[in-house]
Formats: sequence, structure tokens, C-alpha cells
Amino acid sequence: MSSAKVRPALEFEGQPVKALKPTHCFTHPTSGVEARVWVGDCREILPRLPEIQRSELDLVFADPPFNWARAYDEWDDQMADHEYLDFTYDWLDLCAGGLKDTGSLWVNIPDDWAAEIVVHLKQRGMTMVNWCIWHYRFGQNTKGRFINSKVHVLYFSKHPTRRTWNPEPVLETSDRRAIYGDPRTESKRDGMPAGLRVPMDVWYGKFWGRVQGNNLERRHYHDNQLPEVYLERVIACSSNPGDLVLDPFLGSGTTGVMAHAMGRRFIGTEFSVQNAKNAVERMKAGPVREIGSTRGASTAIFETRRVSRQAKPPKGA
Repeated sequence: MSSAKVRPALEFEGQPVKALKPTHCFTHPTSGVEARVWVGDCREILPRLPEIQRSELDLVFADPPFNWARAYDEWDDQMADHEYLDFTYDWLDLCAGGLKDTGSLWVNIPDDWAAEIVVHLKQRGMTMVNWCIWHYRFGQNTKGRFINSKVHVLYFSKHPTRRTWNPEPVLETSDRRAIYGDPRTESKRDGMPAGLRVPMDVWYGKFWGRVQGNNLERRHYHDNQLPEVYLERVIACSSNPGDLVLDPFLGSGTTGVMAHAMGRRFIGTEFSVQNAKNAVERMKAGPVREIGSTRGASTAIFETRRVSRQAKPPKGA
């Protein structure tokens, strides 16, 4: 896989560039929003898209190959470190350059490359909003080190104050209500509904585990798949209906599935012909679970249990 550098998107402003016809293009039967998918290397496709050249992206979510020598069909997932970082910086620059002032860029990445990406985006002038963690209990077993049970969720914005931010659709039941039954949470003064809060920066809970085995969301022919609730949270808080969402590594299609179902315009690129075909079929079918079905739910590990005072056995029993 070549790691030849591509000029950042902003260098294409004002220059006539032949538009690329998408490999797949379709509209949602209810909302009418359009989804378009191109097959090929995102570094070659993105600079030629008018939306990138004009910085029209509202949201970018990227779950790139991790360079772990995993099965991604046609993709070379075993580059030399310097080639992988060159590749990473190239697509990051293209995505960042294509954002609106109100736009956000999210990256799902393991320990190996998180620090390099954070440094690069800060040097690019992006603002880090959160360094979140996606935590799961089903990690790959190993005896030689601690078992990996997380992936980094890096949340950056184009502008430090103008980003699109919608906390209401992602609120969850607070631990004060779920664990302690604290009455103070029922009369909050921060403008949020009683008993609810913005989620913490470590993400876990029902349906948040890795999509493996007989999981209802599981789609075959792809080695890595994110849960639908993960992308529902990102899309809900960082974009509005009708906004434009990009995923430069479509993969199993979760970003496209959720964005399309949530009324966002969607564009995506995917290196594998087969992965793109499977992802588009999944996008047309829609999500497994209803949008918003987990909204407001508690992620508390332990919840309050009411114990009857009469349950205490008498002395000597």
C-alpha cells in the first residue's frame, strides 16, 4: 500500500477538480437524505470531493485500520510505523481541512497511536474537547501483559467555541439517582432534566460491548465493528438532522447506518469493494435497535435496591 502524500484539502480551494461519481448512491425512504459511498483510498478520493474543498463537513468520525495485521480484505494492515503515521497524518489533514467552523472530528484509536494523533491535531490548530475511553469487558486474552479493555475516543473541534453540541439527546441517569436515590438530583440547577446528566468520559453499559459472536449487530466479513449506541451518541451530540457526516473508513458501515437512520446526509469512503457493498446493504436495512431506545438509561454498575425493614429475621432464629 503506497503511503504517498496527498495535499491537504484546503490547497484545492478555487481550483477546478473533476467531480468523482460515487460507487453507491441512495436516499432514505422516509427522510429523503442522501448517502454516497466511494470505493478506493480516502487520500485519493477526499481531495476531489467538492464538500471537502469547500469545508462543508459538519462531522467526521474515523475508525481507521490499527496497523495490527488484521483482516481488512484488500487493505495492507501491516505497514512500517513511519508509513502508517504518514498515512494517518495525511487523512487527518484532509478531514480537518474539510470541516466547517462548527464541525467536529472524532477518532477511534488504540493505545498505539493515540498520543501521536492528539499531538498532530493540536499542531494542526484543532481543539481537543474530550479524550474519552470506550471500555468493554470482553478483551483479547493474554498472559504476558494486562488485557486490553479500551479504545480511545478522541473528540476534536474545528473552532474552540462554535462547535455543534447537543447534550440533551445523550443524557443518562445519574449515579446519584440510580445508586443513592439522592433527592438533590431531582431539583438540578444546571438546566438539565431531573436525575439526568451528560455521560462521563468513560463509555460503557448495555449494548456497549464489543460486537462479537452471536451479537444481534454482528455482520460477517469484517474483523472490527463498533456498537450502534457508540455512533448514535457521537452523531446525536455533534450534528443535527440534515448535517453532513463523513466516515473515511466505512468498514462494516456502522457510522453510515446510524447517520442515515438519524436523518443526516452521509458520505463515506472504503478501500474494499466487498466491505463497501456489505456496508451499503446494511445502511439500507437500518439499525438493529430503535434509535433512542437506550436514551436516559443508567450505566451505573450497582443500582439502589429497596430492602424491606420487616425482612430482618428475629434474634435467635
